[in-house]
Amino acid sequence: MTMKINRAVLLVPLFVLGLVNAAAQATVQVAADERLRRLYEAEYSWRQQEMGQVRDDNGGWRAGAYLPRVDAATQSRRLARWESDLEQLAAIPAAELGPEEAINAAVFRQIVTTLAAEVRYRTYEAPLNSDTFFWTGLYPRLGGFENEEAYRDYVARLRELPRFFAEHQANMRAGLARGYSVPRVSLVGREDSIEAYLVAGEENPFWSPMQAMPTTIPLARQEALRAELRAVISEAVVPAYAALLQFMREEYLPRTRETLAARDLPDGPAFYRAQIRAFTTLDLSPEEIHAVGLEEVARIRAEMEATREAAGFTGAMSDFLDFLRTDPQFYAKTPHELLSFTAWVAKRVDGKLAENLGFLPRRRFTILPVPDAIAPFYTGGRGGLDSCLFNTWDLPSRPLYTLTALTLHECAPGHSLQAAIAREAPGNIPEFRANNYFSGYGEGWGLYTEWLGVEMGVYDTPYEHFGRLSYEMWRAARLVIDTGLHHYGWTREQAQAYLRDNTALSEHELTTEIDRYISWPGQALAYKLGEMLIRRKRTEAETALGEGFDKRYFHDVILGLRSVPLPVLEQQLDHWIAAGGPNPYAGLNP
Repeated sequence: MTMKINRAVLLVPLFVLGLVNAAAQATVQVAADERLRRLYEAEYSWRQQEMGQVRDDNGGWRAGAYLPRVDAATQSRRLARWESDLEQLAAIPAAELGPEEAINAAVFRQIVTTLAAEVRYRTYEAPLNSDTFFWTGLYPRLGGFENEEAYRDYVARLRELPRFFAEHQANMRAGLARGYSVPRVSLVGREDSIEAYLVAGEENPFWSPMQAMPTTIPLARQEALRAELRAVISEAVVPAYAALLQFMREEYLPRTRETLAARDLPDGPAFYRAQIRAFTTLDLSPEEIHAVGLEEVARIRAEMEATREAAGFTGAMSDFLDFLRTDPQFYAKTPHELLSFTAWVAKRVDGKLAENLGFLPRRRFTILPVPDAIAPFYTGGRGGLDSCLFNTWDLPSRPLYTLTALTLHECAPGHSLQAAIAREAPGNIPEFRANNYFSGYGEGWGLYTEWLGVEMGVYDTPYEHFGRLSYEMWRAARLVIDTGLHHYGWTREQAQAYLRDNTALSEHELTTEIDRYISWPGQALAYKLGEMLIRRKRTEAETALGEGFDKRYFHDVILGLRSVPLPVLEQQLDHWIAAGGPNPYAGLNP
């Protein structure tokens, strides 16, 4: 007897089986995602507390009543935690993570890998470089604190300065003992910045938050807090800085190393490769980076020659550079003039932002001069969430024709705007990502915005265009110089000559820049490599999408990710291109 089979009956179990498999896969993904979330949330909360942070009234983090411990035993304890976290991360199957958590895993892995490597190489034994020091940045650059508790915590932190500085000094002695220190030539005169903190009373920089106490604090409590701070400045701050200055001048600086290259440090070649990975988030060799730099220098040089001709200058490039460095028309006469120029550029850019970004943040930044204590060896400018600092020290070394590019990079659409978007943009970004910064991503975006200024039309003269190209050349030359110094063994004079011959930077600027690269291996590599990736992906997007390309959405994708390793940025831009270049905030009503 022939049996007839009902195919519809067979299809029912297959359909049900598909649903079961889908449900099982979803359950696996949820489980993997949850394991990862628990891991990175616990690590970030722990790390904030390790760094002396406490929760503020808005759920964020602020400085608490203690300064972090930095002694060797604490560093070893932190390393053990990060090694454990990396082991736990490796145990989570990457294939089981959802798309967003896969990004979180890549970011978390890069962060913790870098933190662990810093401790393994004991970089805490040299907690300074030519323009950044552990004894600065310990009070707010702008204004005061939001409530009485925060002021009390501030006073408590200052009582800990003697212990905090003593731990750093012990670490630095250990570094000296094993031949690990910042090169001496890059620290000349940096100890002078300590002197500003040797003054007791209201002239001490630590007094500045008291000038902006909120009126919500009763007057009697304000006076009590002022009395406490006067006492702690006299009893803890001034003695701590006095002991530190004596240590720097009599013990540390005379014993720092006279060599320059990172390769000359203990386990130097491996250390330099680790620094390259930390700052660029790419696995490139020094030889590869050096070759890329030479190619970029040659390309940009041709553009600079064309711009020199457009300016009507008939002499050689060396003569043009000398003209730019010496002609009074290119230099501000007063600090106010320089700051006014940057403010004018920033305000013009404001009028162009809606053409270049779909999402715009509410937060605003201010423009301030670099504090006098650090200005002689500080960079030309630096931007952050609340402010952009511009250096008004030694005005003959601060050409106006580069200020347009510098303002774009540091303020908007560069670092200040980037930081505000990281805080405000839609999207469920975990806290550890929203408050993180990778140099390859952040500095790559900053350099890209200098180029974006051409489209915005904010470069008014051939000289300003040349200033932008000089800045791009500066970043390309860094690829050659950083690897030249730390891998190939260049001298300080070789590095200075290379920067002098290829850019319009003033003599003061190029000197401070070379000292920065000497004392901070790898950091200078991030800018150009990140910018090259962004510009390359934009070209690919324009080619693939044609008229469907919208630069606002391209920029929104980049900034909406917040700070990510460059391979993650490239991957996400590839996904966006493949999807047709959509508005990433469509339907979210940002």
